[in-house]
Amino acid sequence: MQKRYAVVFPGQGSQKPGMGREAFDSSSAARDVFEEVSKTLGRDLAELCFRADDETLRRTDNAQIALYAVSVSTYRAMEDHEPPIATAGHSVGEYAALACASVFSVAEGARLVQRRGELMAEAGSRRPGTMAAILGLDDEAIEATCAEVSMESGIVVVANYNSPRQTVISGDVNAVLAAMERLREGGAKRCIQLNVSGAFHSPLMEDAAQKMEEALREASFEPPQIPVVSNVTANVEVHWAGLLEQQLRSPVRWTQSVRRMRDLGVETFVECGPGEVLSGLIRRIDSEAVTVSAKDFCGQ
Repeated sequence: MQKRYAVVFPGQGSQKPGMGREAFDSSSAARDVFEEVSKTLGRDLAELCFRADDETLRRTDNAQIALYAVSVSTYRAMEDHEPPIATAGHSVGEYAALACASVFSVAEGARLVQRRGELMAEAGSRRPGTMAAILGLDDEAIEATCAEVSMESGIVVVANYNSPRQTVISGDVNAVLAAMERLREGGAKRCIQLNVSGAFHSPLMEDAAQKMEEALREASFEPPQIPVVSNVTANVEVHWAGLLEQQLRSPVRWTQSVRRMRDLGVETFVECGPGEVLSGLIRRIDSEAVTVSAKDFCGQ
């Protein structure tokens, strides 16, 4: 492919039963990733990804590691192409981006993702929270409403800047519900409560972030071999341990990250993972950006 491209990796919510099977069946490099992750964690990732039902896969401690294995294996299956000029991942997808940029090994990333999923699930059980997608309002209006509600009903903050006029909020259940009601009154086209097990990317993840810091401190990090754009800063970063800890309790700046990659010269975005969630967001962020699945990219 002549166009300068980036690879992007989806986050939790993109998982589905059977994901990754095609790359697994057709690529020895993809199978090697599954084998390495399974050996590292002592669990059968092929069984989880290919045979688990939707309810099992939806669990945070399963969804995140399954997406990691599928995303990295999908990338490895297309590695005979020229390398990308940038990469980024949405939320847990950032770990796949970092593994593919050789910031840490596939095995190290698997250990970190497994721990991250466990800690986030625990945090959601200890202090139940929720999230909601808000469509059709500017970020500034949503931020202002969250600040107002947080003074009255508990914590609610912006968790994902997904695309212009698609923003996700996160926090205490009552606060999120109150913010949804107020945002509807303020002109939001839709407010959709998400089927998640916790208030991800919010201050409710503070305890999980502190415990994740311990795991990150024990991990080995190397300089990126591909520029990686951070969820936290929406810039290319080199030092990642602190950013990954911050990411648990900070918003995912996806809109800004895509624009940064465009500034770097990216013309085509290749989505490595199940579905086309990120591709849809990218086209809404920049109508001139080209998006393609990893499968279709490899066929070109």
